[in-house]
Amino acid sequence: MSCYLFVHFRETTTPDGEQVYFALSRDGFHWEALNDGHPVLWAYYGDRGVRDMTIMRDRMTGRFHIFATDLSLSYGMRGRYAHSWDQISRNGSKSLAHWQSDDLTHWTEQELIPMGEDFGCVWAPDIIMDEDEGDYLLHWSSSHKKDDYAVKSIWYSRTRDFVHFSEPEVLYSVPGIDVIDSAMYWENGKYYLFVKKNLHPKAVIELEGETILGPFTPVPAFSESISFLEEGKYEAPTALQLDDGRWCLFLDYYGVRGAGQGYRPFIANTLADGRFEMKDDAFSFPYRFKHGTILKITEEEYQRMKARNWLDVEDRR
Repeated sequence: MSCYLFVHFRETTTPDGEQVYFALSRDGFHWEALNDGHPVLWAYYGDRGVRDMTIMRDRMTGRFHIFATDLSLSYGMRGRYAHSWDQISRNGSKSLAHWQSDDLTHWTEQELIPMGEDFGCVWAPDIIMDEDEGDYLLHWSSSHKKDDYAVKSIWYSRTRDFVHFSEPEVLYSVPGIDVIDSAMYWENGKYYLFVKKNLHPKAVIELEGETILGPFTPVPAFSESISFLEEGKYEAPTALQLDDGRWCLFLDYYGVRGAGQGYRPFIANTLADGRFEMKDDAFSFPYRFKHGTILKITEEEYQRMKARNWLDVEDRR
């Protein structure tokens, strides 16, 4: 049976919340925090804080990669960004934070990967293998200089070695409407893209595409199944496929301030069907995880991470 690693951050008003946290599960339902709920990796460059993490295993090398938004509200909102989300959207970091590991317990120091000077802040990366081309599609949301940073779209860049990245192009956009927080999955020959639209509806939607670049069309059953949710209160979709084939989708609830924010779980039989049912009572978390992703790991990897003394991790501060 598979085990799972959840990589995420925490909603706090202090800088320790905007760092990298790990949690483990044997079944995808019941989660426990590593390092007693303290950060496992710290950001010391760029904004000195990170959010919106994604983790993946390179099928070609077995190496693990974490990408994250280079952004600290704790440090920057009061000063650099003058309490303005618009200032962040226009003048935030144009780079993604990046860590690498061969064993999930020893990680490289943070590096910053520039995605292009014409972007606004580069938000919420995610990554997926192109099953046809054999390379990786790194995608994120950002505004762009070409329209004076008016609207956020989903952009992508390709890589095989995580050193060289192709020139960014638009993956998905809606005229005049912000689209953010993309997460993409492959199932039975098709690609399923979850995004958050900020209008019509102001909610997470599911899209289906024949190829990794689309074109993408809505899955109506998904929107119908979550129509009871309060509009404009959920974002940051992330999903995992269980060993029995079912999909767990997590949506980040931000309808309250502070620690009440975090993921709520939903389950569907298939992404193609798209009908997800909320299952709060079936899941347990040590605290409310914020915007992250989940990696399927082996029993040996699970045990190695559990045995690691995370308080004795090399101090790179």
